[in-house]
Amino acid sequence: MKLKIIKMKKVESTNNVALKLIKKNESKPTLITSLIQTKGRGTMGKKWISKKGNLFVSIFFEINQKKINFKQYALINAFLFKKIIKNFVKKKVDIKWPNDLLIKNKKVCGILQEVVNFNNKTFLIVGVGLNTNSSPNIKNYKAISLSVILKKKIDNNVILKKIRNEYERFIHQSNMYNFNELKKKLLRI
Repeated sequence: MKLKIIKMKKVESTNNVALKLIKKNESKPTLITSLIQTKGRGTMGKKWISKKGNLFVSIFFEINQKKINFKQYALINAFLFKKIIKNFVKKKVDIKWPNDLLIKNKKVCGILQEVVNFNNKTFLIVGVGLNTNSSPNIKNYKAISLSVILKKKIDNNVILKKIRNEYERFIHQSNMYNFNELKKKLLRI
């Protein structure tokens, strides 16, 4: 299943763009990315600090919650992004449940997962902020970027290609397998 790609220069939130597309009857699985995000969102209404140069992505696709439920998607998405990040850094990547990825106990990635029901269909929106080239200064937690770890500037397009490949495979297989089979195939956990 090929993902439609939408690249934007500036948005309030890539998840908001996904929601608008769903409400316009766009049902093809889509990946949205933007260079700048002015009002990024985290879980429970928290703000996501979107530093320019980092990667902001939302992926949406139709789901069947009878086959794989919301919590199971949260597990899979966290492990998928852990796997994606591990392709670029050889450091240990920890999952801080339900939606943060940490390297050296510092936040490198946040995931916001939302379910939308529209026209008798259910969609999952997976929004991701990945600190690729800078890390925000936030008093509640420490952050880190991939560029600090690797000591070089990160090409977001390389990571975006890996995200696209992993999610095309995931969406295709999520239509074929139940949660336990899918978890073994995709994540090898």
